[in-house]
Amino acid sequence: QVQLVQSGGGFVKPGGSLKLSCTASGFTFGNYAMTWYRQVPGKERELVAGISRDGASAQYGDSVNGRFTISRDNNKNTVYLQMSGLKPEDTAVYYCRVRLLLGADYWGQGTQVTVSS
Repeated sequence: QVQLVQSGGGFVKPGGSLKLSCTASGFTFGNYAMTWYRQVPGKERELVAGISRDGASAQYGDSVNGRFTISRDNNKNTVYLQMSGLKPEDTAVYYCRVRLLLGADYWGQGTQVTVSS
């Protein structure tokens, strides 16, 4: 079955960096774009970044553009989110997601990122 297992995250001071990982199984990873979302309690899930199947192109939400970098290693079935210049408003639960054929969405388990002094 499809699984997305996340790792990384945690607590960091403003201006710090963290790297999230999301390792996939159960589907042909290199055939699908991958995305990262985040969610704060009481708010809708927000698109953070997306990356194409081959990693050649990426897109970012306005609030993270220039600070976050999405990448992938198709040999390791893993997508990454490198977060730098973290701000308190980046505090959220972060999720990786894949949309497979017929629009079926699969999500990672979520990883808490807390940015605070």
